[in-house]
Amino acid sequence: MATQEPQNGSPARTPRPAPQRGSGAYPDSVERLITEFGRLPGVGRRSAERLAFWVLKAAREDAMKLADAIAEVKRSVRHCSICFNLAEHDPCPICSDARRDRSLVLVVEQPKDLIALEQTAMHRGVYHVLLGRVSPLEGVSPGDLTIDALLDRVRDPARNCGGEPVKEVVLGLNPNLEGDGTALHIAEEVRKLGARVSRLARGLPAGSQLEFASKAVLAEAIAGRQRMD
Repeated sequence: MATQEPQNGSPARTPRPAPQRGSGAYPDSVERLITEFGRLPGVGRRSAERLAFWVLKAAREDAMKLADAIAEVKRSVRHCSICFNLAEHDPCPICSDARRDRSLVLVVEQPKDLIALEQTAMHRGVYHVLLGRVSPLEGVSPGDLTIDALLDRVRDPARNCGGEPVKEVVLGLNPNLEGDGTALHIAEEVRKLGARVSRLARGLPAGSQLEFASKAVLAEAIAGRQRMD
């Protein structure tokens, strides 16, 4: 094919080919690492680049420790078959502890909620982790959670820790629209099975000030007031 000459008589420049994938400033392996870091919650492109450069600058032993830790977590950690908490053994240490009150089940949304409550050392019962909350707008229905497994524990003592009957279910879900809706659904189903249902107290947190509390928090504090003897 003949080269097209411009009108001024100088030869035309050959168009540059489009850049191929992986031909940017970063090598392919680094770009892939940045992409994977960028998939983490709350991590944008710049943060992903900083994490990738930390890996590049770190000693090989330190970088491999991180890789080994990720591999070990995916290989060893699973959900407890009774309460669905994260554990390396099934059942988890809490469900296996005969010193705990296995007739008292505290229901939470996520394993991190269980950890927060457990650190208070105030709950001596056991737990049940829903792994989420009912949210129609996000397409999450009761069937997507572990509610059926909770009801099985209430219905059949053999499905509960140590084979003990469940006498009370405490709802410890987050105090928002989705959490309250999930709690109402669970409460209705648990009551049908004859178990007692309660929920964590709400109100003013210790150390706070009234002027900074929302109307909802103040309303809960008034409704849940306690007698001082």
